[in-house]
Amino acid sequence: MNESPNKRAIIVGLFIFLGLVFLLLGILMVGNLHETFKNKMQLVSLFDNVNGLQKGDNVWFSGVKIGTVGDISIHDKTHVLVSLKVEKKAQNYISKDAKVKISTDGLIGNKVIVIYGGTTHYDAVQEGDTLAVEHSLSTENILNTLQKNNENILAITTDFKAISKKLTTKEGSIGKLLHDDALYNHINLASVSLTNAAVKAKELLSSLNDFSQKLHKKGTLANELATDTLVFNSIKNSALQLHQMTQTANSLVNSLKEAGNNPKTTIGILLHDEETGASLKKTIQNLESSSQKLNEDLEAVRHNFLLKGYFKKKDKEALKNAAEK
Repeated sequence: MNESPNKRAIIVGLFIFLGLVFLLLGILMVGNLHETFKNKMQLVSLFDNVNGLQKGDNVWFSGVKIGTVGDISIHDKTHVLVSLKVEKKAQNYISKDAKVKISTDGLIGNKVIVIYGGTTHYDAVQEGDTLAVEHSLSTENILNTLQKNNENILAITTDFKAISKKLTTKEGSIGKLLHDDALYNHINLASVSLTNAAVKAKELLSSLNDFSQKLHKKGTLANELATDTLVFNSIKNSALQLHQMTQTANSLVNSLKEAGNNPKTTIGILLHDEETGASLKKTIQNLESSSQKLNEDLEAVRHNFLLKGYFKKKDKEALKNAAEK
């Protein structure tokens, strides 16, 4: 009869013990207190700004949670010292040249520390090593950048608004061009003229190209002028002779002009003295009259019976010489 109450007490005690064990396990699971019993090592990093990072936040490596954030303390005026409690089993995968940065768990989730990078040229981290920090943009920096972009966009839209108003009110060169047909026609004509000028310039370049090709073609005048020194020297000498003849002619004309202007010279007397001119004219007339009378006398001599045979003989010899030639 005494065994039944003892047995019931043992069973009740056993259930109470199992309940306490399950309660403890639940507390450990919910509060991540089981992490306390894992073998961990400590790493440190120096941040300029932790952006709301708190003790107990998770540490990630390649998308895997490997630890939590330990103590956070101000190191100096510009840096904050953050200790990282990392699992020992992840030590071999983290190189000494790996970097850390503050990120978020999701779009607006809790802050987390992300360890990334590292090469095989460096050894694995050891207890107390310091990992370099990558400076990342915070939400505040992003919002400030967006605010500046919004201000720039507002300024640009304001300028476009002013430009579009001038276009619609026929203000400025572009507005007048859009509404003034005469101005458009002038510009169109100018463009046509430029096109024609371009065509002419192309033709001129083609002609110059043909001429330059002829310079290299042997046998042409252009090639001989460009390459034959004898032809060039001959042309040069001819030009010099023409120049000398021009100078001589100019000197002769100047001399005649000076002599004509001087009444004491022969030419001056002929040009300015009327009596001398009249006498010279009369002398020329007398010479012409004498020459005519002399011709008549010679003709009479040819018909004289004493000399008629002689002149006939001379005419026959002249005819014979002409026939032989």
